[in-house]
Amino acid sequence: MKGPLGYRLLWERIRSGDEGAFFDLYAQLYKDLVNFGIRTCGDVDLSTEALDQVFASIWEKRESLDRVENVQSYLLTFLKRKILRLLEKQNKINTALQHLKAEEDWTEMPYDEFIIRVQTNELVKLRLKEALETLTFRQKQLIHLKFFEGYSYEKIAEITHMSVKTAYNTLYDALKTLREELKEF
Repeated sequence: MKGPLGYRLLWERIRSGDEGAFFDLYAQLYKDLVNFGIRTCGDVDLSTEALDQVFASIWEKRESLDRVENVQSYLLTFLKRKILRLLEKQNKINTALQHLKAEEDWTEMPYDEFIIRVQTNELVKLRLKEALETLTFRQKQLIHLKFFEGYSYEKIAEITHMSVKTAYNTLYDALKTLREELKEF
């Protein structure tokens, strides 16, 4: 059931731990939310990354979620704030990289070596992004928790309501897939 009432019912089911309702809400609102994100930041990848983080956060905190009257509006606001935080983080990283580059003596590097480095970095980023797209939502979530948030397997298992062994195996499979996708690098 779509619409405000349907979304509110799905939200309540998510609060009680219904994984099917979580995926139903995700599927029903995905396109609208990604499009909103793209209009907000002008970047498809950033928009989808932010949306995935929003939904991962909702699932992690489902038991402590408040009742929401307008779920779509709530998610739009949550997504916008997440995008702004990601843009701020990206800006900090870019600033740090600019300072680092300023400190390095790029003028002594031969031009052809400089071009090769830049092209290689862009190619690696592109291949990594493509490889990440081959993973399932859960695998992406676990990679984010392990490598970006720095959580232990025990904490990941607690957050995702999996056993430690399942979390480890899921992450192992994700890394195996990434290694296979990136084997030429």
